[in-house]
Amino acid sequence: MALITDIRRASFHDGEGIRTTVFFKGCPLRCEWCHNPECISFEPQILSYPERCIGCGMCDKGCYAGAKVRCGREMSPEEIVSEILLDKPYYGKDGGVTFSGGEPMAWKEELSRLVDMCRDEGIGCAVETSLIYYDEEIFRKLDMVMADLKIWDSQTHKRYTGVGNERIIENFKRLDKLGVPIVVRTPVIPEIEQGIDHISEFVKGLENVKKYELLPYHPLGQTKRTALGLEADKFTVPQKNYMEELKKYVFIR
Repeated sequence: MALITDIRRASFHDGEGIRTTVFFKGCPLRCEWCHNPECISFEPQILSYPERCIGCGMCDKGCYAGAKVRCGREMSPEEIVSEILLDKPYYGKDGGVTFSGGEPMAWKEELSRLVDMCRDEGIGCAVETSLIYYDEEIFRKLDMVMADLKIWDSQTHKRYTGVGNERIIENFKRLDKLGVPIVVRTPVIPEIEQGIDHISEFVKGLENVKKYELLPYHPLGQTKRTALGLEADKFTVPQKNYMEELKKYVFIR
């Protein structure tokens, strides 16, 4: 059984074509800007939205107004695939399923089973990962890996994510040898010195990186942080001129 926060159908933002995105709950990183903070804990949680409460007194039976939302449900690979299959007619040659999170690679046994089941159905599979974990067996079965390299300096990386990046960089090198297409992404946080020039130079040296993307920070996680009882983060959306300056580091092969 895997702990799933959401299965988002008809997605256009998590890989090529029309996709179904499966969000796993739990991540060993603690990125301060995370826009899916409900996916960090490996335990089910309650998101509270008191402004939605209608005072019905039925909290113990489930909140019908959405004032208390349970986040994280146990699902078997078979249950997950049954939902994925609903979108199969729309995938075409480019679409498929993307396993995201959280960190899907933290659920290696369940993820491996899911990938096998999807491939048996002729469905393409991709993973969004921090690359803190490495599993050659899983990676070899994928059509694409979308991986973040957030900050170049390891100490700065540890300050803002909770872990250093030495293992992540080493896993990029190992993954590159497998021949699986890789898309590298960096979330752009104006308040942090991320070393994007160094990241770009590093990923250019990897043979199987097909694209390097810069994703501007957005505050979509703020409402969920509040609902989880967490403090708001301190970051801001990068200005357009700042993103324009960074375009020179982006590339597509």
